[in-house]
Amino acid sequence: MTSPVLVVDDDPIVREALSQTLELEDFPVIATGSFVEAKDHITQTFTGVILSDMRMPGRDGFHLLSYTRDIDAELPVILLTGEGDIPMAVRAMTLGAFGFLEKPCAPTELVAVIARAQKARAMALENRQLKAQLETGDAAARLLYGISAQADALRRKVRSVARIHAETLVSGPPGAGISKVAEVIHLCGTHPEGPFGKHTAADLSPSDLSTAVENAKGGSLFLDDVHLMPMQTQFALLTLLETRDHPRLIFGSAAALEDAVQSGALHADLYYRLEALQVRIPALADRPEDIPVLFRHYVAQAAEQAGVEAPDITPEVISQLMAQDWPGNARALMSAAMRFTLGLPGEESPDSGLGLTEQMAQIERSLLAEALRKHQGRAAAAAETLKLPRKTMYDKLAKYSLKPENFR
Repeated sequence: MTSPVLVVDDDPIVREALSQTLELEDFPVIATGSFVEAKDHITQTFTGVILSDMRMPGRDGFHLLSYTRDIDAELPVILLTGEGDIPMAVRAMTLGAFGFLEKPCAPTELVAVIARAQKARAMALENRQLKAQLETGDAAARLLYGISAQADALRRKVRSVARIHAETLVSGPPGAGISKVAEVIHLCGTHPEGPFGKHTAADLSPSDLSTAVENAKGGSLFLDDVHLMPMQTQFALLTLLETRDHPRLIFGSAAALEDAVQSGALHADLYYRLEALQVRIPALADRPEDIPVLFRHYVAQAAEQAGVEAPDITPEVISQLMAQDWPGNARALMSAAMRFTLGLPGEESPDSGLGLTEQMAQIERSLLAEALRKHQGRAAAAAETLKLPRKTMYDKLAKYSLKPENFR
């Protein structure tokens, strides 16, 4: 749903004119004639912005601004006055007003300020949601980042699988974070307080397996690169799986296990046991809208670890990142974030071996997706940001199979 504009003006003619101007630009409007009418809409969960007259009978714009700041300091308030009073404007901005306009203001100026305020509001709410997930959510919400439908599906799958105490396979492309997802399954499971053992299956002997199982009793044991497990150890593992005397077993692989079965590297019986309960991590290339979220998190993390201030992440930086396929997935993006934070030269420019036409198409698609994300799926507003005619915008969305509703 598109974010609304709460219009507060005691003059019905002005109120109607403001409402029509905004509605013509696809902004939903909640029109009120006083602070008393408006205050019930002013909450921490209000997704829109406020446009208020300064001089009104009873409670004026300064009172509304103060009230709003007490409720939510990140809720933008734009004030209107017909006085042309510079000291009043200075005072309003000092008290935290997002903007100050003189009546009558040009529609283009009004719409531009509203659009900027809505961007700020959307970013504030996104950051608040991510922070809430970190502080109060379960392990899937706290540790598996992303705003895409694929990220939501991954979190749901992890929670669902975690409730079933059975051997589980976590798969995905290289660098996707297989071991991290395995740990989240453990943390979302029935014994999160138990130990979480991690081992590579390559060169794991039967005695090593027995020791690892014993050490992880009461918790979970994660065995990565299961397709590289020696066949003798696979036989021992199959025998173990027939018993109940073992911790929860989670396996990982970035390789195609079907090929390992065909080549004889992986026992078919073990493969069919693992295939039954599987979590697949989507590649970053399939969910580009998650790249900005992940990159911002990794930059903040890198800055904290290095003890430096996180650098500003400009739209140009995001566009450059989203123009890439990221075959190294989260691991590669994390490395890029570390280099960016420390000001080190890196390879963040598009260089995927594609021709110029293909690279430009990737950049165009990423810019469209980022604009839709910022405007919560509102295609008209995204088109305005990108300075595109609406028909051109919708043609491009169809070309790249981007659906606005997936960004709401």
